[in-house]
Amino acid sequence: MKNIRALRTPGGLSLRLDVRACTVVVLLLAAALVASVVLIGTGDFPIPAGDVLRTLAGDGKPGQEFIITELRLPRVLVGLLVGASLGLGGALFQSVSRNPLGSPDVLGLGQGSTAGALVMIVLYSGSAAQVAAGALVGGLVTGLAIYLLAWKRGVHGYRLVLVGIGVSAIVTALNGYLLTKADIVDAARAVVWMTGSLNGRDWDQVWPLLALVCVLVPLVLGNARGLRTMEMGDDVSYALGVRVERVRLLLMVSAVLLTAGATAAAGPVGFVALTAPQLARRLTRSPGPNLVPSMVMGAALLIVADWASQRVFGADQLPVGVVTGVLGGVYLLGLLVTERRAGRI
Repeated sequence: MKNIRALRTPGGLSLRLDVRACTVVVLLLAAALVASVVLIGTGDFPIPAGDVLRTLAGDGKPGQEFIITELRLPRVLVGLLVGASLGLGGALFQSVSRNPLGSPDVLGLGQGSTAGALVMIVLYSGSAAQVAAGALVGGLVTGLAIYLLAWKRGVHGYRLVLVGIGVSAIVTALNGYLLTKADIVDAARAVVWMTGSLNGRDWDQVWPLLALVCVLVPLVLGNARGLRTMEMGDDVSYALGVRVERVRLLLMVSAVLLTAGATAAAGPVGFVALTAPQLARRLTRSPGPNLVPSMVMGAALLIVADWASQRVFGADQLPVGVVTGVLGGVYLLGLLVTERRAGRI
């Protein structure tokens, strides 16, 4: 409790702040912004950080202004928004399921969004906007299917995870079948999309995802108290006046929309939703869902991973989804070993 501080306003309102969590959020936000400036200046035409900041402030050279505002800034903004959406979505699922494995990656939401995108690519040769819409619809349908199949007088922890794993396997098989039905051009396009990448992202991906985040983040944070109460169990939550199923459904729909929207913008970027909440919790050492730290951690992770995908491997630039997949897979193995030793699985 020594990290908790209470702030009182002259009007009589009070606010409890976790000093350590706030410090972690500020440091992660600073790291994400610094990494964003470095990433904007990275490329075949390097731009010093000072010139990047001057250009963003509206005082840059015409050539640099075009490169930054039209080519590199949209990519970085999509990366920040996708990472934040996945981090927040992962925190919501892990909190609702009360399970560190309750992530969109494990539950199959990414595969569901992939199925929607593949339908548009393989069957209809859809445009980029149609593929994004298909990914959003696919994620929503998969999320609804998981919720309905996991329902039995409510939706609870391991049942949600187990149903999600089963649905993920089914949808993965469907995705493989769709690829076998595609011609060579559509199959190549589908495989590139399925890797998860920020290459070629522009303002057309920024604005829809930004609008989605601006609507859902206040909605989620407004229900954060009910979510934290639900972590003590449904019976306690009912006794404290929380409308458990209503809050749970609202937050799960929000998490599905955040995950599907991120996948629609950048493809299935793996394991950010799994690792960001866990890393945020370890840094804050705070109980509860850690929604804001998870969101900022996700943004920082994805931007750093995108920088690594461009610079670490020399001329062989990797899609960011490959980098997050490798790092996240290692983290998942470590998490499984830890849970096994603790006797929880």
